Amino acid sequence: MHKLSRARARGIAVRAQLLDAARPDNLIDLVHGLTLLQHDQTAAVAPSAHLVAWSRIGSGYSPADLTEALADRTLIELRGMIRPAEDIALYRAEMRAWPGPGKLDPWQENLRDWVRDNDACRRDVLARLTAEGPLTTSELPDTCVRPWRSSGWNNNRNLDRLLDLMVQRGEIALAARRRGDRLWDLAERVYPDVPDVPLGEAQRRRGERELSAMGLVRGRSAQVEPFVGEEAVVEGVRGRWRVDPAQLDRPFEGRVALLSPLDRLVYDRKRMTDLFGFDYQLEMYKPVAKRRWGYWALPILVDDQLVGKVDATADRKERVLRVDAIHEDLAFDESAVTAEIAELADWLGLTPVGSIAA
Repeated sequence: MHKLSRARARGIAVRAQLLDAARPDNLIDLVHGLTLLQHDQTAAVAPSAHLVAWSRIGSGYSPADLTEALADRTLIELRGMIRPAEDIALYRAEMRAWPGPGKLDPWQENLRDWVRDNDACRRDVLARLTAEGPLTTSELPDTCVRPWRSSGWNNNRNLDRLLDLMVQRGEIALAARRRGDRLWDLAERVYPDVPDVPLGEAQRRRGERELSAMGLVRGRSAQVEPFVGEEAVVEGVRGRWRVDPAQLDRPFEGRVALLSPLDRLVYDRKRMTDLFGFDYQLEMYKPVAKRRWGYWALPILVDDQLVGKVDATADRKERVLRVDAIHEDLAFDESAVTAEIAELADWLGLTPVGSIAA
């Protein structure tokens, strides 16, 4: 059982996310280290995948690097997550076992039955893609006979739900995006032709990679099996954790970084609060009057502490990065943070404008 101070736990988490002073050299090494980049089209400052890459690599990163890696399929998007192509082999056995191995839960049975009831539509989609793919969703036939029912925005979005389930089944894959529209094709044309990794081994290897990318996770984690890593407790935090032993004895040297609101260092808000004591929410869905920090406020990392937020917006028409406020949670070197904002603006090809408000 490892006993970690909060400072040590924070250092492990920051270093595992490649946000320490030792920057990765290129995008492919970065994605291997993080295991994934989340695709999100919100571009109030920059799309999250690009912002995550810039915050690690620095201004040597170009969005064209990601476009090229997706085009040549060095990287592949799977269910909204951009992953190394070779990692797809760790998901194929799970796809073949869809909706799950062994005895199914009721929700899995419901999914299985819904796809069976719409099998003719599934076959129509496969036939069209075989003959003409890749195609957008609007170019595919919606011949579902049983509608999708939900209380949310997916209600009656039959083809969208069927395509997502066909991705989970390993039948189709996202081949590319065209002006924001997803292009679908047969999975065999998109995924690398490599042997599947058996399900048990794949789950173990995925857990090991997840723990390596996060540094430490709660003892009960959906992404990490309980036998991966080693047990730990964190001073002042309830519960047990799993820690990557490779991270334990490494020195930590931090730096200043501006993070995407979807950055994995802050994405799990409970973990963020427990380790960093940081008060933060993504406020883009809140009414303007109820926002405390801004539409797409960027968390500020200084060494192993999350110290504040930058309320900034990229105004590409005026070619400026508008900084409406810098919210200070903990005292920090203002010049170092404003220098990082200037670096961000320069990388975006914009001029920083605005004032600082504590």
